[in-house]
Amino acid sequence: MDPEQRKRSTWGRDTTKTEHFVPTEFYQWHIDERLGTVTQLPLNDTLPHLFQNYNATEGMTGEYSILGNLGAPRYQLNFLDRPLADETFFFISPYSYFHTSVSNLLYTNTKSPLTNLQYHTCGTRENGQDRVRAYFATNINKLAGFGFKLDYLYGRGYYNNQANSQFGGTIFGYYRGEHYEMHAMASWEHSKMGENGGIENDAYITDPQSFPQSYGSRDIPTVLSSVWNRNDNQTYYLTHRYNLGFYRDAEVPDSLKPVMPSDNELLKARIDNDSLRTVISADTIRLQLVMDSLKQQWLSEQVTPQDFIPVSSIVHTLNIRNLSHSNYIRSGLPTDYLSHAPYYRTSYDDFNDETHAFSIRNTLGLQLREGFNKWAKAGLTLFAAHELDSYELLSAETNDSIDKFQTFRESHLSVGGEIQKAQGNTLHYKAGAELWVVGDKAGDLDINGQADLNFRLWKDTVHLEAKAQFQNITPAFFYRHYHSRTSWWDTSLDQETRSRIEGKLTIDRTNTSLRLGIENITGYTHFAMQRTPVYSSDGTTISSYTNDVGVAQQNGSIQVISASLSQNFHAGIFHWDNSVTWQRSSHAEVLPLPMVFLYTNPYIVFHIATVLRVELGADMRFFTEYYAPDYAPLINHYAVQDASIERTKVGNWPIINAYANFAIKRVRGYVNVKHANATDARTFWAPHYPIDPMSIHFGISWNFYD
Repeated sequence: MDPEQRKRSTWGRDTTKTEHFVPTEFYQWHIDERLGTVTQLPLNDTLPHLFQNYNATEGMTGEYSILGNLGAPRYQLNFLDRPLADETFFFISPYSYFHTSVSNLLYTNTKSPLTNLQYHTCGTRENGQDRVRAYFATNINKLAGFGFKLDYLYGRGYYNNQANSQFGGTIFGYYRGEHYEMHAMASWEHSKMGENGGIENDAYITDPQSFPQSYGSRDIPTVLSSVWNRNDNQTYYLTHRYNLGFYRDAEVPDSLKPVMPSDNELLKARIDNDSLRTVISADTIRLQLVMDSLKQQWLSEQVTPQDFIPVSSIVHTLNIRNLSHSNYIRSGLPTDYLSHAPYYRTSYDDFNDETHAFSIRNTLGLQLREGFNKWAKAGLTLFAAHELDSYELLSAETNDSIDKFQTFRESHLSVGGEIQKAQGNTLHYKAGAELWVVGDKAGDLDINGQADLNFRLWKDTVHLEAKAQFQNITPAFFYRHYHSRTSWWDTSLDQETRSRIEGKLTIDRTNTSLRLGIENITGYTHFAMQRTPVYSSDGTTISSYTNDVGVAQQNGSIQVISASLSQNFHAGIFHWDNSVTWQRSSHAEVLPLPMVFLYTNPYIVFHIATVLRVELGADMRFFTEYYAPDYAPLINHYAVQDASIERTKVGNWPIINAYANFAIKRVRGYVNVKHANATDARTFWAPHYPIDPMSIHFGISWNFYD
């Protein structure tokens, strides 16, 4: 931009000075947790589409089931998208909405310091939900940068005793030189979740006319009060590599290549003496010899730009994680809430049960880059990893006056490899395997592979993707051991075997995507509710059921089949986005899944004064009725309902939100009326946990540079 174009003639400003121009270009990437491999990301921070759902605990398209409140524990409705339980940090896996992992942290290279501030809010002081987020990134130079992110949310909740607060902070830095590369992060997270055990009677929602008076959400009694779960989680991560390779001349466009000066310009630039130039110019033979010499000298002074081509890399990764989990009660549990007396205690009144976990993992790898080794044309990675895990659980020596802990230590050594073809535009593939050879997980095996094929079909671009995975793994530690006053188990479990295959077809021109997948699981391990009837004083009428929870492992195999279709339409200012998933479990009493869940979003997009982008619409998420997993507040996890008693179904209720999004320059914002169709019905996310009543949500995001 010409400096004169940057001047402003505003009253009160010195118009003789030039306004500072701030470049706003930046790009971002993720890294792979195992070996720090970089995955470049498209620029999407300024996209306003679906911004109204960005802060939704249930996900951008309602793909999660939740307890209702902001930041509450959640689980994925589509089984094929559910990750395996985090073995070391089992208690934070339901909080994926908030948790910053190594693989989802954004690294940023920016020409000017970048700051993004967000604020999301709804409700009042009694039931409101607020979230503040900040992200900052800056460069030290072209190769290195650092930044931080802060995240704080506080959800008071529309129902009693479910307040939820979470705070997280992460700092990160990187250096991406030719020979040496490094990424590092340190993250601290604290969460505190109020547990209300659900409402006492579903009829407060499904049949409010059966009560003599009207109840607002805050008037409905809940099963529990003064029960809390708390997680303190820290991650310290470093991955670095040294690249070996060679330099080669860079390809420079002709327009950027240096042009040899004319004979007169070259002679004048190289010979200062005017008299000497006159003498040389008068003698044709002498002039030719001098010019040949000057041209050779000029050519020898030109330096051809060179690129460094990495051929092999030596990689080291260090990952340290620490967790402290607490389940505590201030005013005791209701009578008959559990079927047993406290383990190694005399009372459920005013206690705090703690669990600690610590993990340190070192990985050393050797990468042979794609295309530069005759024995590894597609690129080959070999690695070995050692992990040491330590857990502290309450011991059998615990009593009312003292807490004593039992330490469990597990050590694992694994080796693995990966082959990958990432270059080119048509075919890409990646396959890898990891085998645990020494330690408590010896014999575990993980094999996975994926491929994609991209080609033109008439006027369309078609993408075909295929994935396959086989796992033979030891169930997570907390499935095998857990000690607290309310739950206690030490179980011997078989390995869990999973095999999955899936494919996906995407057509760009028609905005169509079709995904098919099937998975077989042997020895499926899960939490299960164990309900015992509680009889009234007459001894014949069941007044309630207890709420014990334990670990179960399915004998035999379970098959899950899933098909998903995504279809978006666009005509002028009108848009209509749709996605629907059908899935089926062969043993729904052990692995319950909604048969169908869908998302539909009709909206219009238009501009006001060419600079204000406006999006108006109403979206809907829906899942069919099924025996959804119950939530077990004393272990902070979901558990399958007890099939031996009458169970509770949820679903078959559309959740409709009406929204308006806007975007102008660096600012995004929204107004979102959530659950606009709230009424008396089966409006539950999970058994006994109602969907929040209609509420109006607001949000804003602002980017700052320099």
